[in-house]
Amino acid sequence: MRTITSVPALYFKAGLMLLAGGGAIALLLLRDPSITTAALVAIAVWAFCRAYYFAFYVIEHYVDPAYRFSGLGSFVRYLLRARRSR
Repeated sequence: MRTITSVPALYFKAGLMLLAGGGAIALLLLRDPSITTAALVAIAVWAFCRAYYFAFYVIEHYVDPAYRFSGLGSFVRYLLRARRSR
């Protein structure tokens, strides 16, 4: 698969991801419109964003400066390789 380098295509892709996430949240809240559901969705979104930030930024800047992130698959390989080397 080629790397997307077109700026408009990257913005379009980001818009699609926001639309998919917003749609999923809307459908969950329509299915079960409660404060509990809304709170749990908000907590899940926040927690996954923090985990993604950890995989991208924290590992590269604080744990292993030689590591270069190229996706979640590369992060999983990095973790497995680090576990084997211990």
